[in-house]
Amino acid sequence: MNKLLAILLLSFFSISAHAEVQSRVIVYQVGGVEFTGYLAFDDATSAKRPGILVMHEWWGHNAYARKRADMLAAMGYTAFALDMYGTGKLAKHPDDAKAFMQAATSDMTVMKARFQAALDILLKQPSVNQEKTAVIGYCMGGGMALGMARAGADVDGVVVFHGSLGTQVPAKKGQIKAEVMVFTGADDPFVPVEQVQAFKQEMNDAGVTYTLKSYAQTKHSFTNPEADRFAEEFGMPLAYNKVADKDSWQQMQQFFKRLFK
Repeated sequence: MNKLLAILLLSFFSISAHAEVQSRVIVYQVGGVEFTGYLAFDDATSAKRPGILVMHEWWGHNAYARKRADMLAAMGYTAFALDMYGTGKLAKHPDDAKAFMQAATSDMTVMKARFQAALDILLKQPSVNQEKTAVIGYCMGGGMALGMARAGADVDGVVVFHGSLGTQVPAKKGQIKAEVMVFTGADDPFVPVEQVQAFKQEMNDAGVTYTLKSYAQTKHSFTNPEADRFAEEFGMPLAYNKVADKDSWQQMQQFFKRLFK
């Protein structure tokens, strides 16, 4: 019996050793501008699986966005952390982040082109089931993801973590194809209660299937452990909230399991 157990354990660890997240940097062009994205997937199986785009915070395509892509890959998805700014544009100060964000969002046509280029890269991956796609976004990236949904992006789901919910062009009925899930902080000054209420009214009027959860006593950027450092260094109303971070990620997982079953 002990010998059999040893064989089973050895087999298990042998399989586990070959099942790990693979990643690679992908450099691509959009409108003559170079961008750098990050692809992650688990090579334990050759089966096709849902593909998920990760949209970064206003700081730019950084290690945090890549970490989330790795986490999604470990869950069995293929994830691509896109770049909305351009290669090398990574902010270290809020003023730089604001400038990068304004440049990226000033022209909706450009923003859509950058988003679509990244989505096309994801869809071309051999490990991706092109019929099952979603987008998750943080902070600015969450607002962008929602903006792409309003623009009719052909994806199954959109998940927004502490992203802006406001818009000057509310979605019309039938315009949003994706199911939407939003996580926000009740004490987030960037997403005030009036904006939350307007968003809910917009989704109801447009006939969108959506879920919104607001965490009490929770500020902006609550999923990012670096938020406290940013708050101290730059005097910004940010704060990491471990409970909200964990809960929102778990709810996202359940959302994807249901969406992609």
